[in-house]
Amino acid sequence: MAIHFHEEDLPNADLFAAGATIAVDTEAMGLVPGRDRLCLVQLSDGSGDEHLVRFGPDSDFSAPNLKALLADPDRLKLYHFARFDVAIIRAYLGIMAGPLYCTRTASRLVRTYTDRHGLKDLVKELLGTDLSKQQQTSDWGAPEINDAQREYAASDVRYLHRLKDQLDERLARENREDLAQACFDFIPARALLDLAGWAEADIFAHDG
Repeated sequence: MAIHFHEEDLPNADLFAAGATIAVDTEAMGLVPGRDRLCLVQLSDGSGDEHLVRFGPDSDFSAPNLKALLADPDRLKLYHFARFDVAIIRAYLGIMAGPLYCTRTASRLVRTYTDRHGLKDLVKELLGTDLSKQQQTSDWGAPEINDAQREYAASDVRYLHRLKDQLDERLARENREDLAQACFDFIPARALLDLAGWAEADIFAHDG
């Protein structure tokens, strides 16, 4: 298992096997897509290696190889809290990184006995592994990404394939597979609403 670090783009567009599901995560200067700069995109195909693509403060975010991978309609992209990642990828890379599956959304549909749906909670309960979140609030725009940051970033995509397997079993057991898919299909629109200024508003709500 190795962590591969790349500047500004993946080395080639065929880094992962054709059709492989790709776990994706991002790190940014904050949590407001469009305001806070995208700093890092993490990727894994579940084979044991993780790839980190770092963007500098003067980046033009051209990244043709990364964009080709994320925009590939024949590859499922696997996220935890896809709403944010899809929005910030759209804001900076200009693509819609789907089709997608969101482990946080799946967790909310099947783990209704708890309000703890963070990645750390899921990995602990479903996989029996303690996940460190010590670097969660570190400076991802720093000139150098240290080893602790790299390990933290890689761990955010390391477990998503296994989590999906566990969550799929529960979605099937509770007969919520179609509902989950409908939610996943809507997330790109939800991300566009966030970017367009409706981040805190529920446009479906009845308010008088």
